[in-house]
Amino acid sequence: MESVTDKGPKPVAKVFTYIFLGFWAFVNIFPIYFMFTFSLKNNDEIFGSNVIGLPKQWIWSNYAAAMKTGNMWLYFLNSIIVTVAAIFISTMAAMMATYAINRIRWKFSKLTNAFFMLGLTIPLQASIVPVYVVLSNIHWLNKYTTLIIPYAAFSLSMAILISSGFMVDIPSALDEAAKIDGCGYFGTFFKIILPLMKPAVSTVGIYSFLQCWNEFMFANVFISDSVHRTLPVGIKALSGQHTTNWGPIGAALVIATFPTLIAYIFLSRKIQASFIAGAVKG
Repeated sequence: MESVTDKGPKPVAKVFTYIFLGFWAFVNIFPIYFMFTFSLKNNDEIFGSNVIGLPKQWIWSNYAAAMKTGNMWLYFLNSIIVTVAAIFISTMAAMMATYAINRIRWKFSKLTNAFFMLGLTIPLQASIVPVYVVLSNIHWLNKYTTLIIPYAAFSLSMAILISSGFMVDIPSALDEAAKIDGCGYFGTFFKIILPLMKPAVSTVGIYSFLQCWNEFMFANVFISDSVHRTLPVGIKALSGQHTTNWGPIGAALVIATFPTLIAYIFLSRKIQASFIAGAVKG
């Protein structure tokens, strides 16, 4: 007599699972839907007659008003400049620091690594005053570097932690072979190690992008002129200046938010695979 064991989920449990997942998807997608439809409405629909429905009249001119009247094009460009520069600096600094800590034998390598990891324990809010004082003393306020350097510095600890998980798995024999072929430390790093660290580079780049693009506190405190404002601060200024027409404000929110969503949609698999690979290798 054969006994058949059904290891699959029961139909009732499967139905409840799908219901829960559908509800959870709705909870996560609805704010995006609301923000997008909000950006295409006028004040009458936003505040009364059609709060959550599709726009009766799709007002695409709200985006033109946000880009022109609110200077969103300038804030968008500033965010791109600051984010790209901070990603490049933090990624290269993290890769080189990780190489020096994990691949080169020297006396204070472990102490240096512990010093970098200390950065993970420092809250961003606690550093605003000392960073502001330093930037003010060296006359670095209201410049692109005002945000680029702090963003890169505060991304460095996590970037080194991520990179270390990948680098420890690269065989040390490659370093020795490169040394025999006449490569120094820089040659070994750029010709051998860095090409093998592409998954870590992409992971660090994505992490830094998410940190820098949405950052508000530093950008609000350290930048006081309108020339170097980034998107989060620009939207705050827009809501203060143009409170009579909320459609362009919604359009500005979409302009600021959707690049992050698009980046995550296309790179989510790579993000998850990179973190899992780093954890296994570490």
